Amino acid sequence: MIKHTCIAAAVLLVAQASYGQTNSDVAAEMKQLRDELRQLRLEMQALKSQQSAKAEPVPAAVVPASVSPAMVSAVAPPAATQEAAPNAVSLFGYGELNMTRPRHNAADAVATARRGVLGFGYRFNDRTRFAAELEIENAVVSAGDQGEVAFEQLYVEHDIHEHLSAKMGLFLLPIGYMNETHEPTRYMGVHRNLVETAIIPSTWREMGLGLRGTNDNGLRWDAGVVTSFDLTKWPTESAQTKESPLGAIHQEGQLAKAASLAYYGVLNYDGIPGFNIGGSLFQGGIAQKQTIPSPNASVTLAEVHTKWQVGAWDLAALAAQGRFRDVGAFNASANGLNNPVPDQFRGWYAQAAYRLWRQGDYSLVPFARYERVNTALSFSGLPVGLAPAVDPDTRVWTMGANFYLHPQVVLKFDTQRYLNNSAFDRLNLGLGFHY
Repeated sequence: MIKHTCIAAAVLLVAQASYGQTNSDVAAEMKQLRDELRQLRLEMQALKSQQSAKAEPVPAAVVPASVSPAMVSAVAPPAATQEAAPNAVSLFGYGELNMTRPRHNAADAVATARRGVLGFGYRFNDRTRFAAELEIENAVVSAGDQGEVAFEQLYVEHDIHEHLSAKMGLFLLPIGYMNETHEPTRYMGVHRNLVETAIIPSTWREMGLGLRGTNDNGLRWDAGVVTSFDLTKWPTESAQTKESPLGAIHQEGQLAKAASLAYYGVLNYDGIPGFNIGGSLFQGGIAQKQTIPSPNASVTLAEVHTKWQVGAWDLAALAAQGRFRDVGAFNASANGLNNPVPDQFRGWYAQAAYRLWRQGDYSLVPFARYERVNTALSFSGLPVGLAPAVDPDTRVWTMGANFYLHPQVVLKFDTQRYLNNSAFDRLNLGLGFHY
């Protein structure tokens, strides 16, 4: 309103100044008017900054009282992009601690501070901002421990205009639901689901340039060019590659080979309240122009997902499939014979959660999830009789509940049943929070 009033006043003054005056008089009054408008604009900006500084900060992604914490939209912006006053540092992050007890072997029960993420951001102005997340895994980091310290994200984001932004640096790829939005308060169960860890390697970040566009009809798209995977990192021991083929050869921005780049595209529709549907495609070279037997090796990963939040229900499903191409020569080499690269890997899950009870900040949300995963469906390039046996799909039921002390603090319990091998059955307890 003030802006429009100033414009109208300026037009009126110009009209009055132009009537019956010489050119020199008009020029002098125009200069005075410009100086007054410039001063008024500076005063308005100062007032806006004071109001932003005095405003009580809103925690990132706090769920409205009318919505269960479990019903947080998967397209909610990550904490790193929350609004902050220009020239101000913002702090955010999350933590999760859990205990796992194998059902048939109590001696192998393990408790760990699984993740602690310290995030900080800086807003240069209304259009340009910086964010970083430093992750510490398993509490202790040293040569003799299993902890890890890594930058989960380190990027600059710039709004090109109202419906288009660019992200440059080390950032999480917007593929699936969990890779970008993986705070423990935002997903069901103590552990992240198998599909979005074994097939889509959470948390998956690359260095490069990404674009995000939106429109008023609810369409949201992402596209970018980033670093890819490195086949020369493929281990000779199969345990790691069976856990996650892409996780075994990701580069994480650490002196990443960039001779072979990758491209991704994502499309989501959020035009119906409480409903989301979308999919993504990632394609990249993995040979990195190294002297290996498969110089044209590449990987393709595609996934589709949907979520429907209606009433007290939160329903979700996701399917993903990956394919390695031109890896036959690598498999026929000494490295590949020990642990060949699979041609395909895939998985899917379906999940239902229900807000059973809520009082104030407290809420109880039981859930059930069925998932099916296979990280090695077939092999190529191996002599007859030397190809490893293809394991059946891993099929898992996970049932439990999230109990929210606050939308940003959750206690978790679940039990997992591995239908292929009951030796993996386990009970899980967890505590999670974000800020």
